[in-house]
Amino acid sequence: MSSERARVAILDDYQNVAFKFADWSSIKDRLQIDTFPDTTNDEDVLAKRLEPYAIICAMRERTKFRASLLDRLPNLRFIATTGPYNAGIDVAYAKTKGVVVSGTGGKGNSTLEHIWALLLATVRYITLEDARTKAGAVPWQVTIPFGLSGRTLGLVGVGRLGTATGRIAKAFGMEVIGWSPNLTPERAEAAGVTFIATKEELFRRSDVLSVQMVLSERTRHLITGADLALLKPTAFFINTSRGPLVDEKALIKVLREKRIAGAGLDVFDEEPLPLDHPIRQLSNVTLSPHTGYVSDSNYEAFWGHTVENIAAFLDGRPTRVID
Repeated sequence: MSSERARVAILDDYQNVAFKFADWSSIKDRLQIDTFPDTTNDEDVLAKRLEPYAIICAMRERTKFRASLLDRLPNLRFIATTGPYNAGIDVAYAKTKGVVVSGTGGKGNSTLEHIWALLLATVRYITLEDARTKAGAVPWQVTIPFGLSGRTLGLVGVGRLGTATGRIAKAFGMEVIGWSPNLTPERAEAAGVTFIATKEELFRRSDVLSVQMVLSERTRHLITGADLALLKPTAFFINTSRGPLVDEKALIKVLREKRIAGAGLDVFDEEPLPLDHPIRQLSNVTLSPHTGYVSDSNYEAFWGHTVENIAAFLDGRPTRVID
């Protein structure tokens, strides 16, 4: 890069933590930084907003960098994304445009912790009782928490995260069963999970069903309305992976009609969730604003590595490059 300050855009930093969790002092004199904490999906707005920038800092998969947008960013040379990969960036096409993409590592077990925080809050109605207690509502107790011991946790996805989720479930005395499109009996056994041959059987047997899958074109709407209809009326549905893995309209219908006991959701088709979205109006959901990956320790890794990646790019030796 030349001695002229490089223009940098920091996108989608909802909590304005980029400068709190990393020391930018080593490179701040080489940069002209602007922040855009508001996410937009309008490509015309994005193209106009981002056209001047050589470096863009992207937060996971919030703003999408498809080929059509990359074609409209003539000054872009480097994308620093948080996380080790970003499905929202067309990395292969960026490479043809001479744009380098680097990722970061992470720190801690934030997503695993959040799965269980959300699951427990949902089945024990923590948020409902918290609101009632603070409001001085009577009677003193209204909900009956759902006991986990002796119940069945169904895992859609038994990779690293699913395996760890199942391990914790056993500490609560739960039976753990699992299914995914590529799960084999051998892999299930290695994970300590009972192999289920079909998605339908998994949904029928689960008392709590938790999704741990990567979103791709093949897994989009992997969970359909027909699948949700197989859940027990007493079952709970937990999704901390990606919203589009599930047919959201079908999920809303099932919850609105109270055909299952409830759901804990950290992810949605559209994020941030619109203020008038029907999910916000449901009484049998526990919601969090896609904070499954968020923690102080993870942010330290995300933004600390981002600063390192920008410095390395400016010095002509990009690091943590995503191919």
